Amino acid sequence: MDQSNKAFCEALIKSLRGDRGHLPIKNALLDIDMALAGKRREELPYSIYQLVKHMTYWQDFLLLSAQGHKPELPSDVKESWPEEESPASEEEWQEAIQYFLQGIEKACTIAQTVQLDKPLENWPSETPGGVLRNIASHNSYHLGEIVLIRRLFSAWPPPTGGYPI
Repeated sequence: MDQSNKAFCEALIKSLRGDRGHLPIKNALLDIDMALAGKRREELPYSIYQLVKHMTYWQDFLLLSAQGHKPELPSDVKESWPEEESPASEEEWQEAIQYFLQGIEKACTIAQTVQLDKPLENWPSETPGGVLRNIASHNSYHLGEIVLIRRLFSAWPPPTGGYPI
């Protein structure tokens, strides 16, 4: 890997984990319990649970794409949002968080092991690096919403602090 690709790979991994510009994603999620995950207010279109499930949906889709697969797009973007506002149990919620975070680590592994600038066979206008960058930006966008929801429910900052470490 040449120096420019190595630098891009390192920056991409930091972005995927949330180590650039905001706190690590895991720090904003790990202390959320089932009750907070499912809380809603009338003016909010979704709960933290719904956000995490939506982020996971697209992260899974894009991870498949980055690995050269061609997943089928949903017929409607609504399919990427769960109808349930909250998890059925604390165990389900913790599993959802862990699955999402494992997806981030999978994205980091892909970043370290593939040629990031090679066009994808099934998506020639895109590269693995571009797809992984899309995961990072999509997750970052919704992480901001999660932080805002936490603030609205007086559940911010997390025990790790509300700023990058």
